[in-house]
Amino acid sequence: MTAFCESTAIPDVKIIRATKHGDGRGFFSETYSQKSLEAAGIESVFVQDNHSLSADKGTVRGLHFQTHPFAQDKFVRVARGKIFDVAVDLRIGSPTYGKHVSAVISADEWNQILVPVGFAHGLVTLEDNTEVLYKVSNFYSADCDKGLLWNDPELEIDWPILAEDAILSAKDKVQPRLTDLPRYFEYKGD
Repeated sequence: MTAFCESTAIPDVKIIRATKHGDGRGFFSETYSQKSLEAAGIESVFVQDNHSLSADKGTVRGLHFQTHPFAQDKFVRVARGKIFDVAVDLRIGSPTYGKHVSAVISADEWNQILVPVGFAHGLVTLEDNTEVLYKVSNFYSADCDKGLLWNDPELEIDWPILAEDAILSAKDKVQPRLTDLPRYFEYKGD
C-alpha cells in the first residue's frame, strides 16, 4: 500500500490516502497494509471489519467508542459517498481533552482516517447511499459499547447539518454529554 499519512490538529488522529492505480478498465488500490501503516508509525493490529450503509444524506452515527478491555482503534474509509467524520479526545489529562478534529472522508478523495483508542468517533453522511467500511482493533462488546451526545454544545462541533434534520438512532438521541461522561480513558503522554 503506497500511502500518504498526515497528522491532524490532534496528532494521534491521522488521515491516510491510499494510492489508486487506474486505467481504462477502472482502478486497483491496496487499501490496507500492516507493513505500510507500521512504516508510517501506526502499530494498530486490526481484528474485525465493519461495513455500514446509510440510505439517506444526514444520517448521524455516533459519537461512539468502546471502553477497556475492548477499546478500539478504528481505521475508517468510504467505499461509496461522502461523510463528515469526527474524533473527540476523551483522554483525561490530554492537552486536547474534549477537543475534536473533523475531516471529509469520501470515495472520490479515497482518503481514510485513523481514530485511536481514547476517542469518540462519529459521522454524518453527506450523500445518499453512503457506504462506510472500517477496521477495528478489538472485537465488539455490548458491555463496553458507549457513546457521547453527538451535538453536545460543549464540544463545539460545526456539524454540516441542523439538529432537527439529523437522522439518528434512538440510542444516539440520548447519549450523555461530556460533563456527565465517566473517566474512561487516561492520557499517557508522548
